[in-house]
Amino acid sequence: MTAFFARLRTRLPLEEWVLILITMIWGATFIIIRSALEATGPFFFVGVRFACAALALTLFSLPLLRDFTWREVWAGMGIGLCIFGGYALQTCGLQTITASKSAFITAFYVPLVPLLQWLVMRRPPHLMAWVGIALAFPGVLLLAGPDDSSAGFGRGEMLTAVSALSIAMEIILIGLVARSVNARRVTIVQVLMASLLSFVTMPLVGESVPPPSWLVLGSAFALGVSTAGIQYAINWAQKKVSPTRATLIYSGEPVWAGVFGRMAGERLPGLALLGGILILAGVLVSELRPGSRGGTAARDKVREPLASEKGADDSFTG
Repeated sequence: MTAFFARLRTRLPLEEWVLILITMIWGATFIIIRSALEATGPFFFVGVRFACAALALTLFSLPLLRDFTWREVWAGMGIGLCIFGGYALQTCGLQTITASKSAFITAFYVPLVPLLQWLVMRRPPHLMAWVGIALAFPGVLLLAGPDDSSAGFGRGEMLTAVSALSIAMEIILIGLVARSVNARRVTIVQVLMASLLSFVTMPLVGESVPPPSWLVLGSAFALGVSTAGIQYAINWAQKKVSPTRATLIYSGEPVWAGVFGRMAGERLPGLALLGGILILAGVLVSELRPGSRGGTAARDKVREPLASEKGADDSFTG
């Protein structure tokens, strides 16, 4: 067993382990958000969440702020718009649908990313990456299928489906700019953009500021600080992990959502367990390269460096 885990560590680089940890955290947020939405509206919650993220990142990155470039500002604004669409619409959907159904619909971004990647980056994924996606997609369908007697797409389902498209676009945009910008500065811009858009949207949809609540503020602060680290880590990791590979790892989110849901009292049926197995199989199959020694090869690198990385220091030491 020790030898197995030693080989596993050599197979998966640090960047992919970081993305796996992020996916676990994402799986836990569905239950946290649903609890907080009992005391607040979705846009206020998302706004406070990303305001906390922006503040934490800014305080942690003061020495780097003087070196902002316009490319980083525009890239951060574009990614921030996608983040706002993904998180805000998903949070709105969670007002009327269950956490497991939300995880299922959000997982539509799994097949969307390679399709958008083909359109935007003009470089289709490797054959085995497509096979991995073909396994992962029915896996998410089985994992988080309908858990009640209702059928079809209502308002909550439709909002969550649109959020999946925003998440797919976020992954593509990060893949396009990650190698040519400073990860921390871009992260500050994108979380600040998402926060501002959320607060601006509140009066447009008639949402008011809720009464003070420790549940809301505590949840938003905890998720905000974790979001700050997550968004930075994604920008850092996707310098070496392709969008397709990242998507396959992210597809494990419903697995973790089901695990944490079970810990909170939800029952995970047998089909859901089968779905989780298919998703993990998709991640593993994506590493296979027919004809290579040992059945595996280097990670699927679908993009060339967009610009020199000189000066794009992404270390925490600054």
